[in-house]
Amino acid sequence: MSSILITGASKGIGRAIAVELAERGHRVVATARDPRTLEGLDVAERLRLDVTDEDSVDTAVEQAGEIDTLVSNAGVIFNAAVEASPLDEIERLYAQNTVGAIRVTQAVLPQLRRRGKGRLLYVSSAAGRTILPGASAYAASKWALEAFAETLAVEVGGFGIDVTLAQPGPVSSGALDDILTYRLPDDPYAALFAGDGIPAEMMISPEQVAAAVADLVEAPEVPLRVPVGPVAEHILNSRDSAPYDKPFLPF
Repeated sequence: MSSILITGASKGIGRAIAVELAERGHRVVATARDPRTLEGLDVAERLRLDVTDEDSVDTAVEQAGEIDTLVSNAGVIFNAAVEASPLDEIERLYAQNTVGAIRVTQAVLPQLRRRGKGRLLYVSSAAGRTILPGASAYAASKWALEAFAETLAVEVGGFGIDVTLAQPGPVSSGALDDILTYRLPDDPYAALFAGDGIPAEMMISPEQVAAAVADLVEAPEVPLRVPVGPVAEHILNSRDSAPYDKPFLPF
């Protein structure tokens, strides 16, 4: 049994991960900005943790006690062309998706290093290696997270700590149902956003992501990057073989 701290466990993927790991017999510390949203989760601890607030992070990590694995899942998204993207919204995405993940890592890492073992698991995205019109800020925040994680893997490997990135494709968690969207007046980019969005048959469920993440928690060894679901596998394999002199569009 491992002791696992999960960020962003109030709904969607994070909540499904908490349920899956608890059902597998692990000690799960589920966290969210509002701990009331964690009610109903049958886990060891339900704590307040806002990844953008250092005091909140430090308090939660102290309350959590000994942690073997961090599952960094908290994140947000919005949709806009680069020209239409409010700068404060871009900063909000980086604050939560990238800097927030690093903040929690910095809080957990010292105890893992002292014990000479542990795992840092980041819920990234297929968008962490690809791009899609309208998702530039989200993709950039995940690309940045992956750069930090890859560097971190080199830095902490000698301390018995491993790092892995789970990269789901589209997930039917509800996060894609009504995305916060910004458009310009008489939108010159409207043609890029025509259509009905991502087809349902291309999506995987939060429970499928949770099972994949739980397998990574339990695996004796993990690779740096793990695509989750057939769409992510296809996208990322295609990305690796795409020419470097042109953008790669997954859909």
